[in-house]
Amino acid sequence: MAIDIQELSLDEVMGDRFGRYSKYIIQDRALPDIRDGLKPVQRRILYAMYHDGNTSDHAFRKSAKTVGNVIGNYHPHGDSSVYEAMVRMSQAWKNRMPLIDMHGNNGSMDGDPAAAMRYTEARLSKLADELLKDLNKDTVDTILNFDDTEEEPVVLPAGFPNLLVNGSQGISAGYATEIPTHNLGEVIDAVNYYIDHPKAKVETLMKYLPGPDFPTGGIIQGKDQLIKAYKTGRGKVVVRAQTEVESLKAGRKQIVITELPFEVNKADLVRKMDELRLNRSIDGVLEVRDESDRSGLRIIVELKKDADAGQILQYYFKHTNLQINYNFNMVAINKQRPEQVGLIAIIQAYIDHRKDVVSRRTQYDLNKAQSRRHIVDGLIKAISILDQVIAIIRNSSDKKDAKNNLISEYQFSQAQAEAIVTLQLYRLTNTDITALQEEKLSLNEAINQYQAILSDESILMKLIQSELKAIKKAYATDRLTKIEAEVEEIKIKKEFLIPDEEVVTVVTRGGYIKRSSLRSYQSSNFSDLGLRDGDHVLYLAAHSTLDNLVLITNKGNYVFQPVYEMQELRWKDLGEHLSQRIPIASDEKIIQVYPYAKDSQDTIVLATREGMIKQSKLSELKKIRGHKNKASQIMPLSSPLDEVVNCYLVNNQSDKQNGEVILFTALGFSLRYQISEINTVGLRAKGVISINLKDQDQVINFVYQDQVDEDQQILLATQRGYMKRIRWRDIQTMTRAKRGLMVLREVKSKPHRLIQALEVKSTQEVYELYTSNGELSQIKAVDVPLHERYSNGSQIIVEERLGELLDVIPLYHKDPEK
Repeated sequence: MAIDIQELSLDEVMGDRFGRYSKYIIQDRALPDIRDGLKPVQRRILYAMYHDGNTSDHAFRKSAKTVGNVIGNYHPHGDSSVYEAMVRMSQAWKNRMPLIDMHGNNGSMDGDPAAAMRYTEARLSKLADELLKDLNKDTVDTILNFDDTEEEPVVLPAGFPNLLVNGSQGISAGYATEIPTHNLGEVIDAVNYYIDHPKAKVETLMKYLPGPDFPTGGIIQGKDQLIKAYKTGRGKVVVRAQTEVESLKAGRKQIVITELPFEVNKADLVRKMDELRLNRSIDGVLEVRDESDRSGLRIIVELKKDADAGQILQYYFKHTNLQINYNFNMVAINKQRPEQVGLIAIIQAYIDHRKDVVSRRTQYDLNKAQSRRHIVDGLIKAISILDQVIAIIRNSSDKKDAKNNLISEYQFSQAQAEAIVTLQLYRLTNTDITALQEEKLSLNEAINQYQAILSDESILMKLIQSELKAIKKAYATDRLTKIEAEVEEIKIKKEFLIPDEEVVTVVTRGGYIKRSSLRSYQSSNFSDLGLRDGDHVLYLAAHSTLDNLVLITNKGNYVFQPVYEMQELRWKDLGEHLSQRIPIASDEKIIQVYPYAKDSQDTIVLATREGMIKQSKLSELKKIRGHKNKASQIMPLSSPLDEVVNCYLVNNQSDKQNGEVILFTALGFSLRYQISEINTVGLRAKGVISINLKDQDQVINFVYQDQVDEDQQILLATQRGYMKRIRWRDIQTMTRAKRGLMVLREVKSKPHRLIQALEVKSTQEVYELYTSNGELSQIKAVDVPLHERYSNGSQIIVEERLGELLDVIPLYHKDPEK
């Protein structure tokens, strides 16, 4: 026997197999049929229940039995998937009109799963009977099941437009569908209107079908998007919860939520709303609790006294699923192909389907009526010649012979002869003869009616309309979802969400930030502040929780820090390190902190180690999206080794800038010039050259004065432990980008190099000195002698014993008046 071996490329085989699989997924699993609005598994579940007599007029039956029937006869897949589809069709919060009635736990809006199928019982709902009605009258085509043992319908007769009423969701290969639910009565009105006006536009139909009607109610906003969705099959509308504000005792209020957007998990929503309260993302909320019971949904948001209910609700709309975007993507199987369809296409496809169903049903009824009339004619004829008929039957040898004799003698048909020989004797009474004559009259009327329906399309369409109206009368319910033409813009005013409280903010040089209540601050000594060893306070000030700070780092970045977002901790607690939520370099540190005001006219002057300087507006340091998790750039650096040495806030109350800066370099150069020589530029600009640096030289710091005081003192320190104080006047004013004047005297043996230059705010100011061998010591400014510009100062640290001086840091001290 020859073996047929074919050589095929992998891409050819994969393409072919995946193409078949995709076709199956699209047509036979994930997408609904445009005619009855059902996916294959849903149709098979309903048909199995109908076929097994598990209809609305019979008792409930175990769900497991139905699932077994579906798997065994029609849908050879897992029992869990079949049962989940069955449960979904019974859930009143997922379907506008459930197609299955279920006894037992069938899940909840909280996302709880249904009880196992061995515990629940189910039957078809009354409305589902309308989907299956007339199925036994050859109204739809049937196909053999997977093992060719039974037949199943290709589509259901669908007495109402189920695709629009209950919508559909699904994801297949290359396609997805999202069709919302609608109100049964409105859908039927739109279909009936379109039957009468086949050229009607979407806008006209929307007078009857204004939009989706979700089983969970809620509010839809955006009529323009609804029109677009119904025209094209795609669109996006806003859906928000139905809420109201109730007054409580003592002037307090509570927000009551009674309806949710479609498909929102209630438990997850309540959890998220409460997390926002616990995380202090929103203030003014005392408690969020779920009071839902069998009488209906009810979520309570209890507010603090004087809290703004409207603003809190706006915040929840923006940050939770209390408001969602619902995206229309109306894709259905139409003539064996997936299509994105609009409202008119769905209605037209349904009408065409009903025309076919009603025509086939009418033809079936006509054939049946004609067959019966033929029998009745034969019985009436037989009774009129009863003696002869009896004589023929009596003289016949058997039933077959009797039938043949009747046919040959009196021209009865085969069917009439069969009916005569099986006629019971009691039917020969006058009463039954009259009944046969009356039956013939009624059959004639029915036949005429059926023939009229089949021959006149207008009569057919009137019949379809009347049947739809009957279903509307029997099953229609009031609209649940409210529709608003415009999308309401969410406007949140921060001051309404955040309590205006005065707090003390602390930022340390080591990068720890926190806020403490005034009570915690006032009940503690300044020395009790929680600090790591070697860390110092950089910024300490009282602020409102509505204020904002900007933290500027040596890497040319800034962090926008709302005060209310800082962790509220006790004065003795350490605080939160900036790196816990914002990625910063290991050698990046905070150098200055300023209060931020969006309408400020002030600028910030910054200088870098490699000799660049710039001014930028404080108001440009705005809050950005994601400010909680990332820093923004305030000044680009020239190289990876470059850094911002310092920055100052420049007061711009007048049009003229009168301030001055003095820059100091490691080699001992100083340059004094007016701040007006530094242009104000954007955050992305590098600035201009601040000082003409020699090779191997770098800026170590700069000082600034708004209103120049020539007696202002400056503290200078060298690596050899020498320090001195000089006055502002000691340095002559020059212009920007010059080399400048020396503030150190050059020595041949181990020359002095500046390591720090600081403004002296007070002669009582205390400085901490860091040396190379790890020793720490403190000194007051008054203890550092005043010297002339061209000197190396006085020895404060004995280099041979303590090592080189590495840094001088001014210590924050508590104002004695406080």
